[in-house]
Amino acid sequence: MFQVSMDQSNKLPLLKSSLKVLLDQLKPQDKVGIVVYAGNAGTVLEPTSAAEKETISKALDKLQAGGSTAGGAGIELAYKLAQENFIKGGNNRVVLATDGDFNVGISSEKDLETLIEEKRKTGIFLTCLGYGMGNYKDNRLETLADKGNGNYAYIDNLQEANKFLGREFAGSMYAIAKDVKIQIEFNPKFVKSYRLIGYENRKLRNEDFTNDKIDAGELGSGHTVTALYEVIPAGVSSEFAPKESKLKYSAITNTQNFGDELATIKFRYKKPDGDKSTEITKVVKNSEESLADSSPDYKFVSSVAWFGLVLRDSKLIKEKDLNTIEDLAKEGKNKDEEGYRSEFIRLVESYKSIKK
Repeated sequence: MFQVSMDQSNKLPLLKSSLKVLLDQLKPQDKVGIVVYAGNAGTVLEPTSAAEKETISKALDKLQAGGSTAGGAGIELAYKLAQENFIKGGNNRVVLATDGDFNVGISSEKDLETLIEEKRKTGIFLTCLGYGMGNYKDNRLETLADKGNGNYAYIDNLQEANKFLGREFAGSMYAIAKDVKIQIEFNPKFVKSYRLIGYENRKLRNEDFTNDKIDAGELGSGHTVTALYEVIPAGVSSEFAPKESKLKYSAITNTQNFGDELATIKFRYKKPDGDKSTEITKVVKNSEESLADSSPDYKFVSSVAWFGLVLRDSKLIKEKDLNTIEDLAKEGKNKDEEGYRSEFIRLVESYKSIKK
């Protein structure tokens, strides 16, 4: 189910082109329906076999922007259409394409959360696509995707559309697991303290890890997730290490010897149509490897995270030299067949030019 709003060249025209990229990935047994919510919510295309590409393409071409954006009513109608055409054991999904502007009906973030939380109980997943630079509300789309057992992406050009809706189609549109949770515990023998870089709004309390009632993220087919931890090794003095306070009753002496175990990773997930989690545990051994000897992928992802910390003016890093970040990104560029890493390097270079 597609749901659309918006105007301007980097919105509706780009939306039409990008949804045709998605259409090319669908099989004849797949169905597509189109709902709009500019002015009043309404159905533009009843659920139609993806084999009828010309019919669907013509419906997309006829889309026009205008009027107020009744987001809540549009979402309700899209889910209604999806429920009426629900395929048991299939991939039932609402694709919300928007500039992030909901100004009629349900518009508060809390009301939208409640609406989407109710709709996810139907077994229908949600993908949110944001278009346009000016009025795009990233936090709102992320909230909707989190609450709706789904994902979200910002589409600002056709290259990004081809990436998310074309090459990464399976990972973006086919969930193989839901409520995925990851818990990592480092061995204090080797690690004095650690922090997760990013994902601040996705953290769970320790007690929520085994609670199957707590909602978490979804994992798509072939999807990979990268999480970086900043680690302060045991015995190393750092101004960023948490200040220790001697406590009388909560001091615990650990006499167990875990050998060369660096960390234990626990992974929990539910099947797309399941309610009970399965847990997988993996132990990571300690090893010493310099940044110079690390893989191109590690170098590149480190440069991206480092650049993000610089943009946020993080107080947890001292080194903010953009040339060093760019050099690390170039070392991690590798083959770069899709050109995404080169695009990031150009972004760093552009930022450098405006900071001079």
